[in-house]
Amino acid sequence: MKKMWYFLLYFLLLIIISDLLMLNNNTISSLSKTEAELVARLTYEGKDIVTSKELDACLPPNFTYRNQLVYSLKKKRLFIPIKRGVYIFVPLDAVPTGRRVSEFLIPSVFFSPEDDYYIGYSTMYNYYNFTDQQFQVLHVLNSKISKTKTIAGLTFKFIKISPEKMYGLEKISVKGRDVSVSSKERTLVDLVDYNRPVGGMDEAAGIVERLVGEKKCDIRKLVDYSARFPVIKTRKRIGLALEKAGVAASWLRPLEKSVEKTSLISFSNNRKGKISEKWRAIVNDPQ
Repeated sequence: MKKMWYFLLYFLLLIIISDLLMLNNNTISSLSKTEAELVARLTYEGKDIVTSKELDACLPPNFTYRNQLVYSLKKKRLFIPIKRGVYIFVPLDAVPTGRRVSEFLIPSVFFSPEDDYYIGYSTMYNYYNFTDQQFQVLHVLNSKISKTKTIAGLTFKFIKISPEKMYGLEKISVKGRDVSVSSKERTLVDLVDYNRPVGGMDEAAGIVERLVGEKKCDIRKLVDYSARFPVIKTRKRIGLALEKAGVAASWLRPLEKSVEKTSLISFSNNRKGKISEKWRAIVNDPQ
């Protein structure tokens, strides 16, 4: 039975290799027998990210040339390094088109299951269609590391944040795997706090007002997430935006209560304008 299984697997690999020969003659002709078998197996198994441990499982026992093999596949653009011992696998049929693994799957490589992280900021502004602008940086908010890294031509910006900001997250499915992202309402809080990508506070407030007016978000959840946010200035900005959008005062009460004993602030260096005692802020000044 075991021999039959190996025969079937070998037969399937031959079919895949035959198909790949038709797709990319230049690359396949440069592969060694071991490389061709490995590429065929990874393609058959639908791998897009490969670890050293998974690679070892695919190679013959006591294979002593793994480093040379990896170097060769990297040179042939079939392996793209993510970090030490972890690679993006680019199937031969994807090389001519430049197709790559979903960028949403890459951040998890840098964290263990118990680590807190989420994909957010401008990446999720695009995901939720808050703006038509297309951003080229994928932001990864986490409690562990701060660095910028380019992988497969994409820029990943890892930003370390306080544990107090690590809430309002949810899982989305990407190629059958769970990915941690900020929920729509939590993303709106981040939008007001990190408004530079959309052009500033006026634009961010306008997005909040539009979504609330179009009933495209959960207002009670947005108020709850806003009241929990540790940056007072951001809570006040959101409060003003929601009030302008016509949200009922009773719904805004938890957010209002979170700022009622705070100092009066201005959102710019200009302190001229109307004072909102409710939000403890100077309004009608440039924001």
